[in-house]
Amino acid sequence: MLASDLYKTIDKPSSEVLFKDKGSKFFGYAFPVNSEEEAIQIITDLKVKHHKARHWCYAYKIGVESESYRVNDDGEPNNSAGQPIYGQILSFEVTNILVVVVRYFGGVKLGVGGLINAYKTAAKLALENARIVEKTLQIEFQLTFSYENMNKVMRLIKERGLEIKNQQMELECVLQILVRKSEAENIKNAFENLRCLAIEKIN
Repeated sequence: MLASDLYKTIDKPSSEVLFKDKGSKFFGYAFPVNSEEEAIQIITDLKVKHHKARHWCYAYKIGVESESYRVNDDGEPNNSAGQPIYGQILSFEVTNILVVVVRYFGGVKLGVGGLINAYKTAAKLALENARIVEKTLQIEFQLTFSYENMNKVMRLIKERGLEIKNQQMELECVLQILVRKSEAENIKNAFENLRCLAIEKIN
């Protein structure tokens, strides 16, 4: 069981996989995505790449705490393509992901059972071909302080192993830091205890 601020996704697009059944070809792909717009653009690009294909079926799941998902059979019988693909996303317990299976019709109908198996298998192969990674939900804070307090602030950042996203070092310094969600309250309190800076949550 993952901690509440941990989630699994893939670090980069998988390479293309191919599953064949009775002459039909099913090309499977998995992509990391952070928005519906990103997913739609990838599907559009695949339709250009595979412009002679018959179906471009897909499922995606986006979000960690509040999730959204969509499945699309793209002309195949209801629940014979998008749902089996989505089932594999659930099985691999990943999010922020798009899985697309492109079908070239081979002249022989596979029936609903055959289609479910083909789309499920191509999706499974695509996910097996991707590198699944664990990531943490992060909170972004902005720190504002005078230059003379730089050492105090940087010491605490180093002690806590925090990641600096952006920095602006002038007479007034502004730092944006990323903090693991489960530790956000403790980190915020630690900076407030320095009493030499302003800290605000950005997201």
